[in-house]
Amino acid sequence: MSSAVPAAPAAAAQSPVVPARGRFSRFVRRSHEQGRLVVQPRMGFADTAAMRRGLEAVRAVHGASVGTVTVDSYTRVNDHDSARRALERGDDLNGYPVVAHGMEETGRLLRGVAGEDFPVQFRHGSALPRDLFSALARVGADATEGGPVSYCLPYSRVPLPQATAAWAECCRVLADQEGTVHLESFGGCMLGQLCPPSLLIALSILEGMFFREHGLRSISVSYAQQTSPEQDLEALAALRRLAAELLGDVDWHVVLYTYMGVFPRTPLGAYRMLEDSVRLAVRSGTERLIVKTAVEAYRIPTIEENVDALEFAAAVAVDERSQAPAGQPVPRTGIYEEALALITSTLSFGDDVGSALVGAFARGHLDVPYCLHQDNANRSRAAIDPAGTLRWSDPGAMPVTASGGYGRGPVTARSLLDMLGYNERRFDSEVLVGAAMRGLL
Repeated sequence: MSSAVPAAPAAAAQSPVVPARGRFSRFVRRSHEQGRLVVQPRMGFADTAAMRRGLEAVRAVHGASVGTVTVDSYTRVNDHDSARRALERGDDLNGYPVVAHGMEETGRLLRGVAGEDFPVQFRHGSALPRDLFSALARVGADATEGGPVSYCLPYSRVPLPQATAAWAECCRVLADQEGTVHLESFGGCMLGQLCPPSLLIALSILEGMFFREHGLRSISVSYAQQTSPEQDLEALAALRRLAAELLGDVDWHVVLYTYMGVFPRTPLGAYRMLEDSVRLAVRSGTERLIVKTAVEAYRIPTIEENVDALEFAAAVAVDERSQAPAGQPVPRTGIYEEALALITSTLSFGDDVGSALVGAFARGHLDVPYCLHQDNANRSRAAIDPAGTLRWSDPGAMPVTASGGYGRGPVTARSLLDMLGYNERRFDSEVLVGAAMRGLL
């Protein structure tokens, strides 16, 4: 295990790669003002040439796009020696090992590709990202993402207090840089599915407050598409309202993720799911969308498949803006009030946001359903009702109310698998029903 960031070569100090920071949020804001939805892939390759080809292809998309460099699994757990050996052997890693490649190599990756009209975000998944953040700061990265809760509970065995302390230090690493580095909370994507909207919103806002508390001034809050378009529309409105109320004077925007759970197996079903997420993003006023491709159910997508998904999403966004009536009513079922209650009560558990998060999880006051991390109570349960709405069936010790007793009782392996496959069946069934109807005409 290696925890030290390699020293920069002497030549690198004479050839600065640090860009004019702040351009990530500037690009998103400018695109939104122009009526364009920013679309973004999740893409990472170990080889610098392949990664650069991917960035260049995304930059050439017909639409407002930002680049992604997804980091490999070795780097996420700070095993940089293994990443270096894999590079030496020519192994096919599942992402770009920033620390192992070093500053000069990563600088070559970005130079001439990243710019004011094409900022690049590094996405990782690390509960202890100090090595990575130090490397990103030195190379002049536009943006990264994660959070003390959202990159600890789902992805690691690191104790939450340790992850929270590490993220406080990492936020200061970014905040101390000349210019502005953008940081996105992953709190709205906990486990990808079966987490009711109020908790997703509360975690994303709390992480945003944590970032602000530690000096960050450019933030995005996230939400992952779930099982009901109407519920998701209300959730995004609540997220935006709470960000306006609680993030103060920081520059912030909202990012939506196309469904993070079990994906449809048919290409048409997958495109229908992506289409629904695009229309949801436009209707809700969301500024940025992380897309998924038609092959998510089977394998990691190619560069070309990522580009196809991005261009499809950009075209659907244009179509939705041309036909969506202004001022559509947003459902009001109490998501805002429930999320605000979770946030407000959580803050009573500590003198700062970090200690409050640790204290709230220790008491089960925050509790992510079906999450097996040792610092998560795992008493809460959620269920999908017959209308497709995701509801609390048992909130555990959280200050929220179960929804009319729906879904109460033990969750069996069969019922959990049934819920996990809900969207897969829904969108693939639309395709099969449509094909059957065409056969009858």
